[in-house]
Amino acid sequence: MTAPTTTDSEYDDIPAAPDEGGRAQPARYGVVALAIMVVVGLLLGYAGGLLTPRLTRPGDSSVEAGFARDMTTHHAQAVEMSLIAYRSATLPEVRQIAVDIATGQQGEIGAMQTWLREWDLSPTGSQPPMSWMSDGATVKDGLMPGMATPAQMASLRDARGIEVDRQFLSLMYAHHLGGIHMIDAALGETDNDEVLRVAKTMKATQQSELNNLRQLQAQAAKG
Repeated sequence: MTAPTTTDSEYDDIPAAPDEGGRAQPARYGVVALAIMVVVGLLLGYAGGLLTPRLTRPGDSSVEAGFARDMTTHHAQAVEMSLIAYRSATLPEVRQIAVDIATGQQGEIGAMQTWLREWDLSPTGSQPPMSWMSDGATVKDGLMPGMATPAQMASLRDARGIEVDRQFLSLMYAHHLGGIHMIDAALGETDNDEVLRVAKTMKATQQSELNNLRQLQAQAAKG
């Protein structure tokens, strides 16, 4: 289970975005800068994880390992959606929250992948996704709570104009709700201090972003 990567060539055809004065700006470089920020966030997450005291080593089928693996997958989709929104969204506020989500969640991916290495565990476990959760059997089509379907992701990639903003905000709102559900499950089961600390931070961040996403949905509805 690895974090998504991007290359400059993916964004060569991105049209220029106007600034407040109506002048065209080279949007490609902005997206490349965001991609660099995402990589930096990932590296900082790895560094933070390396500083974690090795007090315990959760097993392959533990709640901690399942949470790290599945939340990495969950976060990776959020990063992908955020990169699409940063590239194509119309509202500056939507582009900004996309930056915040992409960089923040990529950093958390780095921390969780470092845990797995420190615990001598594979990034991909032998257990089915969500099996560490008491209601994990409710997962449908291999999608974790709140995750967008392949059709929804395709629609977001194909969207244009304010429709990008609207779809991104709707998908990310559901994504965060699902993420918080997963975080709550981990908080209720783990006694690992580092996992508790990071999970609590994740929850607080996503709850705050839910409020911002809701406000932006009202703004995008008028556009």
